[in-house]
Amino acid sequence: MHNPLHNLGQTRSSQKHNHLLLTPDTFVRTALPGMKACMAVVHAGPAIGARFTEYIAEFESGGELGPTTAQRFLYVLDGQLKLEADGRQSDLRVRGYAYLPEDASHRVVATKASRAAVIEKPYQPLASFESPSAIISSEDAVSSEPLDGDKDLQVKHLLPDTMPFDFAVNSMVYQPGAALSMVEMHVMEHGLLMLEGGGIYRLGDSWYPVTAGDFIWMGPWCPQWFGAIGKVPAKYLIYKDWNRHPLAPAPPSEFMRAAPNLDAEKSATPQLTSAPQSKTAKNLPKKDRR
Repeated sequence: MHNPLHNLGQTRSSQKHNHLLLTPDTFVRTALPGMKACMAVVHAGPAIGARFTEYIAEFESGGELGPTTAQRFLYVLDGQLKLEADGRQSDLRVRGYAYLPEDASHRVVATKASRAAVIEKPYQPLASFESPSAIISSEDAVSSEPLDGDKDLQVKHLLPDTMPFDFAVNSMVYQPGAALSMVEMHVMEHGLLMLEGGGIYRLGDSWYPVTAGDFIWMGPWCPQWFGAIGKVPAKYLIYKDWNRHPLAPAPPSEFMRAAPNLDAEKSATPQLTSAPQSKTAKNLPKKDRR
């Protein structure tokens, strides 16, 4: 029976000037332009000050994402998606993911009821580098590495750590009791989706219990720290802007520009490239690996 008092308005969700915690009890679903048999839970976007948007797409069988001209990253949480890009079809199952460059013609359709995390960001080009190519892979195909030598805290880098990419998406797994070695404060912003387990997250001057299904946005220089608690590992998917100078022109706030006509697309679409494979700290630049 529905309780009209709804626990007297209590929730773990919280919004502060430099961070946001959204818990599933406060999620509101909406349809975004071009979606068919699909709804979105929008977690972050320019309205809160973010320079990207992140949402969970919830598909019915046969449901479809709307188009975008921004870069798009997909990570399958449940079900199965069919991705049409570069004249070929690929099946994305649970933990499968794809990176589509800006202006890439593509189509995403669910073959059964599915959920996916979707990240979209306008591209910030560098004059001396070509823009990235598309990537279609699975998290299972990417090797993990310990963060700062801690074997109980493993990181998988789902996108190549090369200058053409202006953002990174990683998965991080903490064994029970594992924690970040320091409180971090940095210029990058984060979008974080808890996938498994739980723990305590410090955001600003607040400490929050978090669990699977929660979303966190962290603005630049928001003090942040996480420690895993409980009897099972904690895992999250985390976005950050990356590889650009702080004085570089900001991407436009209205990045959901007029969608391309997929049937009339004239320009060649980017070629697919292989996903990042095993990496070790010794063959990567000495910068924050989170």
